[in-house]
Amino acid sequence: MALTKTESIWMNGKLVPWDDARIHVLSHVVHYGSCLFEGIRCYKTARGSAVFRLREHIERLFDGCKIYRMEMPYSRDQVEQAIVATIRANRLEACYVRPLAYRGYNTLGVDPFPCPVDLAIAVWPWGAYLGKDAAEKGVDVMISSWRRQAPDTFPAMAKASANYMNSQLIKMEAIVNGYAEGIALDVHGFVSEGSGENLFLVRKGTLYTPPLTAAVLPGITRQTIFQLADDLKIPVVQENIPREALYVADEVFLVGTAAEVTPVRSVDKTVVGRGARGEITARLQAEFTALVTGQKDDRHRWLTAV
Repeated sequence: MALTKTESIWMNGKLVPWDDARIHVLSHVVHYGSCLFEGIRCYKTARGSAVFRLREHIERLFDGCKIYRMEMPYSRDQVEQAIVATIRANRLEACYVRPLAYRGYNTLGVDPFPCPVDLAIAVWPWGAYLGKDAAEKGVDVMISSWRRQAPDTFPAMAKASANYMNSQLIKMEAIVNGYAEGIALDVHGFVSEGSGENLFLVRKGTLYTPPLTAAVLPGITRQTIFQLADDLKIPVVQENIPREALYVADEVFLVGTAAEVTPVRSVDKTVVGRGARGEITARLQAEFTALVTGQKDDRHRWLTAV
């Protein structure tokens, strides 16, 4: 899906026209992937536009910067305020929000410390990530031949740009083989996650998901599903999941800011359950949608008004 150009992008404290939001080709980030970023959604609600779980996303951004020893030049409150200001400046009722902190222009050694930490925030309209009918009809996925990183190589808890080279390999392999998405296994052969989504499966009324030790990103939507499952009295278990558990699951679904809650109808051409959106997936999907769009009361205080 091509980007929909908006008016302006926030860069280092000021709004600049979309076409002028540029960095130097010799910036450290271009050569070494030295960037931490977030994906956030702003939803149109009955009470106006609202950003979903803004504080939690910014906390994860700052956590990632801490892991990579990147000194953020702005406070958390300043970043949150800048995001809201950018949405307002572009007059968008609903949009995707991409803040990114990256190493800028100075030197080009592997040592990143001499390079400044720059911050940019872009917003644009973005629809269904895995296809317009994916939320209702589900998607077909494959187990990727590419594994997620070992725990002592790249920190999976940080949403770092460099990690997404692995995600690109997973995604491209899936696409060229006719699937919507690929599912990676961890270094031990247990289920990890999709190229850009966390994964859940349902078996006999219980929700299962891989633990953080399976090289999964600590997803904000993943955490949201934990809370919604608790609200709906659906038991949740975090444990290592063998590949074959996906084939015999009653339901499988993917979650993420871009994907939201997307059912999986088949894995490696093996039909999951009835091959359609399952009951528990549908319940969680409906509850998620009702909360983020303001159809239900914001009981967990997840929405930040724009």
